[in-house]
Amino acid sequence: MTPDDWLRKGAALLAAAQIPDPQREARLLWRATPDEDGPTFLAKVEQRAGRVPLSHILGYRDFYKHRFIVTGDVLDPRPDTETLIEAALAHPFARVLDLGTGSGCILLSLLDAQGQATGVGTDISPAALDIARQNSAALQLEERADFVQSDWFEKVTGAFDLIVSNPPYIAAAEMAALQPEVQFYEPRIALTDEADGLTAYRVITQSAPDYLGSGGRLIFEIGPTQGAAVTALMKDAGFADIRVIPDLDGRDRVVAGYFAKTAA
Repeated sequence: MTPDDWLRKGAALLAAAQIPDPQREARLLWRATPDEDGPTFLAKVEQRAGRVPLSHILGYRDFYKHRFIVTGDVLDPRPDTETLIEAALAHPFARVLDLGTGSGCILLSLLDAQGQATGVGTDISPAALDIARQNSAALQLEERADFVQSDWFEKVTGAFDLIVSNPPYIAAAEMAALQPEVQFYEPRIALTDEADGLTAYRVITQSAPDYLGSGGRLIFEIGPTQGAAVTALMKDAGFADIRVIPDLDGRDRVVAGYFAKTAA
């Protein structure tokens, strides 16, 4: 069989499994197959047809301006999260904290774009932090990015002028409706709080003022229905100028606000 024959066969199998854009995914899987080995290619196609995420088969995901190592130990970076990146880069910052860093894609994208900034990424998962450190090394950002195993602020020290987070915001009751790629292959702890989806926002908004300098910013990614609830939590914690920012599809995706410390 020629390469075109293998590609057609692979695309047909993906189409039969109702994979969106089967021709594109077949091409990506073919390029990731060494020596144009047809049987190896078909083995990858069968994995994808079984709803294994494409990023897990390829070993990477392109996000913002870089390629990030991705495994089942971290949340798969999504284009929607680039809305948070753009919001964070709208104003300069020198020191950034990324809570629940996962692959490190948010922190490392911000540090790469803000040349002199330094930052810390925290995660409760040692396996996730290992992936984040690999991505930091690949982008040559080790000297500006530190990674700490921490349950939110538990092991965090120092002050920051920007705190960002894409926390687990899917309610437990919503998990069964997720696509198989998400529900069965991404770390559950990064997806849901096993409650109403707002637990992390409550914890972070209450503690963030202790780590922000005057005028420091707090920026969250949210689920499309959570804008009002997260805005209320930030307002109660003393944040002002709170904005809900839509993603490219017009869905609420980011909540951002400023904190001004009052004199003691």
